[in-house]
Amino acid sequence: MLTLGFVSAILPDLSLAEVLSFAAQNGFSAVEVMCWPKGKAERRYAGVTHIDVAGFTAEDAKRVHDLTAQFGVSISGLGYYPNPLTADPEEAKLYTNHIKAVIKAARLLGVGVMNTFVGRDHTKSVDENWPRFLKTWKPLIKYAEDQGVKVGIENCPMSFTKDEWPGGKNLLTSPAIWRRAFNDIPSDNFGLNFDPSHFILQHMDYLQAMREFAPKLFHMHAKDARIDVEKLNQVGVFAHPNLFHTPKLPGLGDVNWGKFFSVLTETGYRGAVCIEVEDRAYEGSVELRKASLVQSGRYLKNFIP
Repeated sequence: MLTLGFVSAILPDLSLAEVLSFAAQNGFSAVEVMCWPKGKAERRYAGVTHIDVAGFTAEDAKRVHDLTAQFGVSISGLGYYPNPLTADPEEAKLYTNHIKAVIKAARLLGVGVMNTFVGRDHTKSVDENWPRFLKTWKPLIKYAEDQGVKVGIENCPMSFTKDEWPGGKNLLTSPAIWRRAFNDIPSDNFGLNFDPSHFILQHMDYLQAMREFAPKLFHMHAKDARIDVEKLNQVGVFAHPNLFHTPKLPGLGDVNWGKFFSVLTETGYRGAVCIEVEDRAYEGSVELRKASLVQSGRYLKNFIP
């Protein structure tokens, strides 16, 4: 059976116990828990640390398990979304080392899924990025295999603003690239954290992709997006996406959630669907952000038994 949860990044002000308590009080069964290194965030929704995986031990895992048992809410996955293919090799090394720490923590917690980006040098083409992608990710996926943890790559282009232009900062954004990646790194532990809103931005069919890559659906994000056609007609598809694209709560954008869940259940996926909030209209306060999750949950529960 599908379970409904949310991504903890929208509640950075709350402790893990407070996040789990809020989830339980509002009918959520799961939370994707953010595990960024402690410190300053480099972008919105980054830098959130609800579980600090630095030096994470079995005793730490027990404390987390005690909390999830107390509130009756599971952890659907551990999340950390940097750019491990950034042009600066020292920066990239910090990211890859922390990805390994999150994978290890997922193993200790028995979570089984770690979600992230593969990254990309946004100034280079897909082909130019490919050798470094393989050099970085073959050993990371081997490490995940050894830990018994699946790695779900979110399909976000990370190409919204000038500093991410033109290629974006995440390589695995489309079925054509997924086929190539999964062929070159053929592992049962290498798959997707699928978000249909990113296909809205790219004017692509998310339903067909879900069908084709059903075995690779390790985790799901429920985020919506709206394309402002009037603005798009003024600036064109080669403009920065933020000029014509707006992340929205589920039900307030262009994703057809009835069709989404119809296809998702047919794929055999039975894991968590986690609401991800990036809707600026709900960012003004903690209470607004909580309300956004409640509203999104109320809407999506129409499609989940």
